[in-house]
Amino acid sequence: MADPTIDVNVDLDIQQTLLVASQHDIPKLRLLIRDNAQTGNPANVKDPETGFTPLHAAIAACEPDDETEESKDVRANGAEDDNAGGQDAEQEKVKQAGLETVRFLLQEGAIWNDLDLNDETPGCLARRLGLEEIYATLVDAGVRAELLLNRLDGYEALIEEEDDDDEEEEEGEQPEQQEGETKEETVTEEEIPQLVEAITVATETAPEAGTDAEVTNTNYLNSNLTFQNDRLLDASQNGVMMAWESEIMSRSAKNLLPTPNLRVLNIGHGMGIIDTFFQEQSPSSHHIIEAHPDVLAEMKRKGWHEKPGVTIHEGKWSEVLPALAQEGVTFDAIYYDTFAESYADFKEFFSEQVIGILEEGGRWGFFNGMGADRQISYDVYQKVVEMDLFEAGYDVEWEEIPVPKLEGEWSGVKRAYWVVDNYRLPLCKFME
Repeated sequence: MADPTIDVNVDLDIQQTLLVASQHDIPKLRLLIRDNAQTGNPANVKDPETGFTPLHAAIAACEPDDETEESKDVRANGAEDDNAGGQDAEQEKVKQAGLETVRFLLQEGAIWNDLDLNDETPGCLARRLGLEEIYATLVDAGVRAELLLNRLDGYEALIEEEDDDDEEEEEGEQPEQQEGETKEETVTEEEIPQLVEAITVATETAPEAGTDAEVTNTNYLNSNLTFQNDRLLDASQNGVMMAWESEIMSRSAKNLLPTPNLRVLNIGHGMGIIDTFFQEQSPSSHHIIEAHPDVLAEMKRKGWHEKPGVTIHEGKWSEVLPALAQEGVTFDAIYYDTFAESYADFKEFFSEQVIGILEEGGRWGFFNGMGADRQISYDVYQKVVEMDLFEAGYDVEWEEIPVPKLEGEWSGVKRAYWVVDNYRLPLCKFME
């Protein structure tokens, strides 16, 4: 029979850790984490009733106290509150202590985007309480985790390639190393667990990090789509494209095609919103890549293949773009808006494909919806994209566009894929 005191002790340990975190007592937290390291990472324990982690507790303790009735009366009479300065100074000390505690917990492996039972990450809580420095610290932690995870994926791919090469070399003669040649250093399979420990567990599993698990590009391309007046849905009622995006698409088209007679490529037709705006800019040629058979059929029904200057490429961009580059076809503007593809796919697009088809001095953009179901995720992905674009040789400018309240837009849609207040419209160019 299980010993009930074990669960009680575990619960007491959780409560003690959360209490010490809320008191911003870093020395005690350090002792608790060291003493309980054998039972998992104490920096990631959770209150079963609230879902609070030590990060949540440390941040919640920074919430400003409600203004006293006495202070309200003093201000109402136009007098200065003698206690106000002291209260502000004390509150600033609490915020600073909370910031240091958050930094410590992150260093100990606390999960930056773990959810409590109110569906709030620590960053969501910090933003709601107006704790700007703490929020910025959590955004930076998210960026580091995402970059490290992306790099780990690259290491795993290198190891798989090395394993394949080793198998081929075992079948033939081993190549001799030339004088002065150094073997390229790669991360070994034994070293991967150490890298994994440096990445927060939630980065790989958090719902805001990407689309639902079953929403893959393959499943999407094999599903039946539903076209309505204001939306395009897949078979699972996921929103593929919706009419509320029209203002974003209009601004994007005008930024990419500021003058007539330019050559434009759009990847992902969907409802045809941005392609309609591209047509209004009078391009000299207008290429569209579309892979879904239902969209292609709808395009034909609407006569897109007969519009002036329009060329439709049926298939995936990963297959079409290399062929266009081989033929020497180039464009003054490119727009990328696919559905249910990964960030790795997008990165491969701008790192490997754009350079072969975009004219020098050309412009390109994309629908910037990564992580848009949570503000902190949107902020994290913007920084990640900026870094990766810079590494790939692009400058990017962002334009903030307010998004209207969309509460009624999600009726009949499985998941609201946009909840943030402002859309950040990207305009990318080759670095000069």
